[in-house]
Amino acid sequence: MEQLRKLARPGISRRRFLEGSAAALVVPLIAPAARARPRAADPDVLKVGLIGCGGRGTGAAAQALSAEAGTVILTAAGDLFRERVDASLANLAAHFGPEVAERVQVDEEHRFAGFDAYQQVIDSGVDVVLLATPPWFRPAHLSAAVAAGKHVFCEKPMAVDAPGVRAVLAAVAEAERKRLALVSGFCWRYSARHREFYARLRDGAIGAVRAVYSTYNTSPLGTHTRRPEWSEIEFQLRNWQHMIWLSGDHLVEQAVHSIDKQSWLLGDRPPLTVTAVGGRQARSGEESGNVYDHFSATFDYGDGVKAFHMCRQIANCSNDNSDYILGEKGNATILGWSNLAITGPNAWVPEGEGNDMYQQEHDELFASIRAGTPRNDGSWMATSVLLAIMARMAAYTGQTITWEQALNSQQKLGPETLAWGDVPLDPVPVPGQTRFF
Repeated sequence: MEQLRKLARPGISRRRFLEGSAAALVVPLIAPAARARPRAADPDVLKVGLIGCGGRGTGAAAQALSAEAGTVILTAAGDLFRERVDASLANLAAHFGPEVAERVQVDEEHRFAGFDAYQQVIDSGVDVVLLATPPWFRPAHLSAAVAAGKHVFCEKPMAVDAPGVRAVLAAVAEAERKRLALVSGFCWRYSARHREFYARLRDGAIGAVRAVYSTYNTSPLGTHTRRPEWSEIEFQLRNWQHMIWLSGDHLVEQAVHSIDKQSWLLGDRPPLTVTAVGGRQARSGEESGNVYDHFSATFDYGDGVKAFHMCRQIANCSNDNSDYILGEKGNATILGWSNLAITGPNAWVPEGEGNDMYQQEHDELFASIRAGTPRNDGSWMATSVLLAIMARMAAYTGQTITWEQALNSQQKLGPETLAWGDVPLDPVPVPGQTRFF
C-alpha cells in the first residue's frame, strides 16, 4: 500500500508520471452500443475505468486503487492512442508490483483506443470513471459518464470555454439528481493543512480580507517534435498543452490551481469584473502552438476587495508559486507547497506533516460512495474554472470582462468535429483586435 501512495507525493506528480504524458487523451464522439460484461463477482467491489492514460490518469488510477484495499479494481482503460493504454498499465505494474497487478484486471478486450474509447470505457460495466484527458474533452466525457450513472473523479480544469462550463454545470445538476459522486482534481481543497488554514481565515483570523495576490511562475512544459506520419490533428493532440483549444492556455490549464485557492478563500462568490494582460514573448517553434507565456489579472469583487494573479511559463526565469492574503487584522501566506502562516493577533502555523492531498481526493470519493452520501464538488469547481477562462478572455481581448459576460459567452473553442487529417490552428490572440463574443 505504501508503494501506491508514493505516486501522489509532489516529487512524483501525476503530470510527470509518464514521460511525454501530453498525448494522453481520447476524443468525444458517439460510441457504438455497449459491450459490457461484469469484471468482478463480488458486489462490494467497485470497478473503475480510466479515461486518459497519461501521467495524470495513471496517478489517479493508482490513488483509486489505494483508496480501499482489496475492494477497488481497475477493469477498463481507454485513450486515443493504444500505446498510452499499454504504457499506463505497464507503469502501474512496474512501479507498484504484485499488489497492484492483482487489482489491475484490464484484459485485451477492455483496453480501448480510438475516437470512441471514452464511451467504451463507460459502457464496459464500471462503477467509477476517472477523467484525465486534456480539458477540451472534459465536458463531453463528464456528461456521458453522468448520463450512464457513473461516479466520477474529474481532473481540472473541467472546460476551456463558457459553453463547456455550462455543459459541466448541467452534468453537475444531473449528478446531484442521480446521487452520483463527483470529486474534482483541485487537490489543494483536500490538503488537511490548507483546510485548516482557510477555515481560520473564514472565521476571521485576519479580519475582513481586503486583497489576495497569487503567483504561478514556472518553466515551459515539454513539447513533441512533428513526425512525418502524424496528421495535423495528431500533432496538435500530442502537443495539447500548447494549443488554446485543447488546454485553454496555461492560465486555465495550470495556474487555475491558484485561481481556485483565491475563490475558496472568498467563498466561491463570483467577482464583478476582471481586467488582464498577457502575451507571448518567449515561445517559438510550431510545437509551442498558439498559447501565451505570461498573464496578469486583476479581479474586482466589489467593496474594495481585489484579487491579483500573475502566471508565467518562460525558461531561465525565477519561479514562484505563492499566495499572499492581506486582511484588516493581519496577513496570511502560502509559500510554495507547504509553508503556510497567519500573522497578527491570531498567528498560526500548521503542525505535523499534513496529509497526502492527492490520495485524500480518492479516499473521500470512495468513502462517500460507500456511505451513500455522494460528494459533489461540481458547483465550486465550475466557478473556479470560469474565473480562469474569464481572465484569459480579458487578456486576449484587452477588454474588462464581467462575470455575466463570461458565463454567457458563445465562443466555443476547437473544431466542430474531429477526424484524422488537417485542422486549422487559430492565430495567437492580439489584445485590442481579438473579439469577445
